[in-house]
Order: sequence, then structure tokens, then C-alpha cells
Amino acid sequence: MEELKVKSDVNKSGIGPFAAFATVMGTVIGGGVFFKTASVVASTYSFGLTILVWIVSGLLTICAGLTVSELAAALPETGGPVKFLELGYGKLTGFLFGWAQSLVYTPGNVAGLCLVFGTQFVNLFHLSSGMNLMVAILCGLTILVINLLGSQLAGRVQSIALIIKLIPILIIAIVGLFIPGQVHVQLWPFTPINHANVWSAFGQGLLATMFAYDGWIGISNIAGELKNPKSDLPKAIIIGLSLVTIIYTLINFVFLKNMPINAIAGNQNTASQVASHLFGAYGGKLVTIGILVSVYGAINGYLFTGIQIPRVLGSENMIPFSKHFAKVSKNGAPYVAAIFQFVVAVLMMCSGSFDILTDMSMFIVWSFFCLLFVEVIMLRKKRPDLSRPYKVPGYPIVPLLALVGALFVLIVTIFTQTGLVIAGVILTAIGVPVYYLHQRQINK
Repeated sequence: MEELKVKSDVNKSGIGPFAAFATVMGTVIGGGVFFKTASVVASTYSFGLTILVWIVSGLLTICAGLTVSELAAALPETGGPVKFLELGYGKLTGFLFGWAQSLVYTPGNVAGLCLVFGTQFVNLFHLSSGMNLMVAILCGLTILVINLLGSQLAGRVQSIALIIKLIPILIIAIVGLFIPGQVHVQLWPFTPINHANVWSAFGQGLLATMFAYDGWIGISNIAGELKNPKSDLPKAIIIGLSLVTIIYTLINFVFLKNMPINAIAGNQNTASQVASHLFGAYGGKLVTIGILVSVYGAINGYLFTGIQIPRVLGSENMIPFSKHFAKVSKNGAPYVAAIFQFVVAVLMMCSGSFDILTDMSMFIVWSFFCLLFVEVIMLRKKRPDLSRPYKVPGYPIVPLLALVGALFVLIVTIFTQTGLVIAGVILTAIGVPVYYLHQRQINK
């Protein structure tokens, strides 16, 4: 294992606790909460089980964030999860995570959200349903242009979207709690009304919610920049993700008490329909516009951060055509990497659906997260001398909870969505021969 640098417990020039808290909230909250309810309910077919899934997924995310941040605080110079995996398991594993992010995770999430944006836009303005795909591609194209114009513009779009996306979330959650619902609330029993297996339904529901909580890995990027990571990092993660969990749970409670389960299952228009019920036709449209802005910002966020991965792989000469992927424009935009990921996303838009694309992305990325959870435990044994400005609270219980929870979801997915798993694994496994062939070529 490579020699690891040490880091002091206090970084006097780092960011404070409120900035850390804001980062946690901002990176996690996106468009998934509005549209994953349809997939969760389709899996659980139970009021109580749906609410439980959102709560458990939030707790799993908290455990995951607390765990991986120990790596980031101890290894701030390594550059993120790709380098963490490289240090723990070798260059091939680190490369495969970067490959999966470039070929599956970022394009899949961009494609899935663009499809949702297209569907919602067409419904809002009563356009022909055949225009869904065209609107989705145009949406992605505008975001590509924004990112090609430079990180400053993309960053401004992200900041504006962050503020706007909180508006529909809070409005629906707060107002919906006090307006009488249309459906009888029954939290118990958890048994699905379609007589599906409870554990299978629970596992599939967890996989669906993981997309809504996605973004927590970004927390690890700030671990080494905090003034007092030992104190501030666990507070930011626990408080920030707990608030996200509460908000998500409340929104889904509002959805479930205003629409019957049969009407929600598979219905990605649930959020806009509930908004129309709560605020009337015009008020519902305004909220829906806010949701569209939220989705647009989420797409920008994925592309804004995602295009850096193939650029880094290119700059380190780890992939074919590295010199092209490493290129940046005069304003610093990795334009080849951005165009490549957009093209892959368009191909996915033409061949997949929101749930298929995002579920596949989550399965692959959480498979690598499991390796990160194990690495935290592994480094504790192999490198007890490593300076750790922040340690996982409740070790080893918290890392084990993150690992067991993630493995449960992955195993259930393997048995219930085998085709999705095979597709994701094949796309990731293609990286193995690519890696070795490229290594052979550069070593000639």
C-alpha cells in the first residue's frame, strides 16, 4: 500500500460547521424525491412500508456518509473515492470506479432525469406525448452548453437551482401536513396489498430511494477542508442528512395521504398532481415549475461534477484517447469529456427509462461503496498509525450497518432485477480489458 500522508486534527483555514451543513443539504436534495415515490410505491404497495423505506434509507445514508468521511479526512490529498479505492485495492479497482462513473453513473442519472424533465414539461404545457424524448434531449443539450461555457456559469446555475428547489419541497411538505387528505392513513401492517414478499418489496424500495439520497458521497470532498473535522463533520452529516430524511418522509407522507397507492405506483406525475390538489390548478403549475427547476439543477449538478472524472482519467493516461479527454477549453471546461458523456446519456435516453437508468446507476455505485466501507475497517487494522482527524463515531457498528444495509439491497436487486444488474455489470466489466489493453499500449 502506498505511503499515506498525515494531517493535523485542526485546519485553521478550513470551512466552518454551517458551510459543511449547507454542503450536505445542497448536495443531497435534488429531483429524486419528487419522482422516486412512484417506483418505491410500485415496489412496496404499502403505506407503512413506503414510509419505513424512506426512513431506513436515510439512516443507511447517514451511516455511509459517516463511514466514508473517515477516509476523506485521513487521505485529503488522494482526490476522492477513485483514489481511495486505488489505495486500498489497486489501480484497476480505482479505474473501474472511474470508468463506471463515466460510462454508467453520470450518463445514466443525466439521462433518467432528462426523461423525467421531458415528461413533466410536456404534461405541464399539454404538449404531444411524442415530444417527451425531444424535450429531454434538448434539456440535456442546454445543460451541456452551460457546462461548455465554463464552471463559473455552471456554478451559478447550480446556486440558483439550489435556492429554488427548496421552495416546492417545503411548500408541499408544510402545507400538505395541515390540509385534510383524501386517503385513510394506515402505517401498520407493513404487508404489501399486492401480496408481494415483504423483504423483496423492502429491498427494491430501498434501491429506489437511494437515488433520492444520492449525492452524499460529495460530503467526503469537504472532509479534509473543515476547520475541526473531528467535531464538525459528524454534526454536519447527522443533522444535515437527518433533516433531509425528515423532509423526504414528510413529502411522501403527503403524497400517500392525498392519492391512493394504486394511483401513485408507477406514476411519475404524482408530485404535480398532488400539488394541483393542494394549491389548485394555477398554484399546482407554479409548484410544478419549481420542481422542473429543481430537476434541471440536479441534471446540471451531475454533469458539472461528472465530466471531471473522464478528464482526470485522461490526465493520468488511464483510458484510451487520454490526451483528448484531458483537454480543456480556454475557460477550463473539459469539453471532450462533456460531449462524450452527453452522447452516452442521449443513447441511454433512447433506450431506457427513468427508473431503469437510475436503479442501474445506484446498483453499480453502491457496489463500490461497499468496498469503501470495508476499506475503513481494513485501514484501521493495517494502518493504526495513520493520522485520522475524524473517526467514525460508533466504530465498528456504523461501518458494519452501512455495509450490511448496502449488501442487503444489492442482493435483493440481483434476485429481483437480474437483467438490470447484468447490464450494469457488463458495462462496468468492459473496463477490465480496456484497462489492460491501454496499459499494454502505453508500456510498449
